[in-house]
Amino acid sequence: MIANAAQAFWLQLERTLELAGAFLLALLLVTISFSVLLRYVAESGFTGAEEAASWLLVALVSIGLPLASTARGLRIDLFEGGPASGHGHHHAQVLRRSSQFVGGGNTESWLWPRRIALRDLRALFSGTITLLACIILMSGSGRAALDLGGVSPSLGLSEGLRPAVLSAGGVLAIVAILLHHLAERRFLAFVSMLVVAAGAHWAVGAAPILSLASPSVMICCLALAAIFAGTPLPHAFIAAAYVAVAFGAPMPEEAMAAATLSGMSRYLLTAIPFFLLAGALLTASGIASDLVRFAAALVGHRRAGLGQTVLLTGVLFSGASGSSIANAAFGTAAFMPQLTKRGTPPERAGALIAAVSVLDNIIPPSIAFLILAAAADLSTGKLLAGGFVAGLVMAATLAVAIHFNGATTASADRVSAGECRRLGVRALPAFGLGIIVVAGIRAGVVAPTEAAALAAAYTLVAAILKRTAIQEIGVTFRQSARETAAILLLIGSATPFAFLIAVDGVAAQVSSAAAWLGSNPFLVIAALNLLLLGVGLFFDIGAAILLFAPLTLPVAVSAGIDSIHFGVILVVNLMIGGLTPPVGILVQTVGNASGVPVVALFAASRPYLLALLSALALLSFSAALAACF
Repeated sequence: MIANAAQAFWLQLERTLELAGAFLLALLLVTISFSVLLRYVAESGFTGAEEAASWLLVALVSIGLPLASTARGLRIDLFEGGPASGHGHHHAQVLRRSSQFVGGGNTESWLWPRRIALRDLRALFSGTITLLACIILMSGSGRAALDLGGVSPSLGLSEGLRPAVLSAGGVLAIVAILLHHLAERRFLAFVSMLVVAAGAHWAVGAAPILSLASPSVMICCLALAAIFAGTPLPHAFIAAAYVAVAFGAPMPEEAMAAATLSGMSRYLLTAIPFFLLAGALLTASGIASDLVRFAAALVGHRRAGLGQTVLLTGVLFSGASGSSIANAAFGTAAFMPQLTKRGTPPERAGALIAAVSVLDNIIPPSIAFLILAAAADLSTGKLLAGGFVAGLVMAATLAVAIHFNGATTASADRVSAGECRRLGVRALPAFGLGIIVVAGIRAGVVAPTEAAALAAAYTLVAAILKRTAIQEIGVTFRQSARETAAILLLIGSATPFAFLIAVDGVAAQVSSAAAWLGSNPFLVIAALNLLLLGVGLFFDIGAAILLFAPLTLPVAVSAGIDSIHFGVILVVNLMIGGLTPPVGILVQTVGNASGVPVVALFAASRPYLLALLSALALLSFSAALAACF
């Protein structure tokens, strides 16, 4: 009885949260679109647009936190291999053993099973870490809300509201986890995990500093242990960063909450929900199907023709969103159904989309190169030119990988020229989207986030004109909001993690070790590549550039390597990290948006990872060779 009531209550809460997220996403779309409209029609502007977007992103993540805390998305399940759909139960089959419960064969028992397997212990550990992260967000954000004073400059809202909203999200997340455990008749397991998590939270704040190891070593070990146990990545990062305080990490939980808020509410990240929405609307309206049919008519009769079409589309649209994560989400929604429909296994289709998304921050215009130019005082124009060459090299190696890895893709029959023209006319709405995004940004008419908003608005109008059902449009808003919250939560949770690593001086120590190799450009660039590939395993590209560019660039220049060449290689290295475990943010994005297990995606990404590493080796060899002359 209690289990059924809990299940019904959770389903209602889940639907309410999704509807609230859809409303916030719609409000965000109206805000940015209205700002662009005012600027170009009324020659005015909405001065609070960026600030409003930041607030709405925080609210969206706070609403999505309970959903991310109870779903199987954004986690690496190395042992179970379960789906990463974002809709499964948090710990399926934990503490269930047919009817072998203490107290007889009553399946309604709320006690422990007779035997607890290793996977049950992993699930208990994972659940404890998840609850600890929720407690940290609840407590730390609550304290930050009380400490912050003043009002926002444009909207006049209290600065304490944003952390207060995140704190409320932490409370809802704990409630959601409780409902899941009640529905699965595992109340005692929940109580046990909550007690341990609350005890750990208190102990870290009250215990004296331990000197067993440096904070950076402990934070990495704790995060890896939590990740391998199946904990959602954001919760693993937050909990590890907090526990590291017991080993001397200089970041109290209120500062950690503030850093998480700052990381998830950057204005540039607003492009992510818009491109998620645009991709979902393209699929729901049938426009994506028209585009893929046209592409298939052109090259679909060739080996891996549709895969090559996805790559070509990625090259043409690279840089349009300013975010590889946004492009990964867009590509998943727009191309995944068509790839799988035409015979490509879901894991291969998702791996291809993730690999092509790497190009987004390489081929200009690239936000990554803008960040690098500011961090290392390099020429933006030269970096963009170098990125264009590097992007073409990477695209060429990916094309070879797709050709030899695409045998399972079904081939289409060759069509006539007249049929190609007819399909091209039907696909014109999709090309209109490309004109808005690519031409708008490259002509300097709109910023990347504004272009993303216009793209979402354009696809919404196109979907309405194609008589897409209102229910379908509503589903796309709800699902896009849910996926956005999960992705932004991951980005935000990595911010305090990266800060603590930087404060501990790990970056400087590793860079100094690379400098010991002397002035041989081949050895130096090889060592720096290994360093940066390791950095890309865990770090967001923006944080990694800001931390490691000023440290590694002098090492490369001292060996005679051109600063622009190395800057391009640095960005390529860090973008490849989007495909590598344990984080692999591009793979995680595709897995969260498509429902394909991330473990399967990582395995299927190996041919494309090898292709990109080959391109990196070629670029590195060229830079080192040029340094010798």
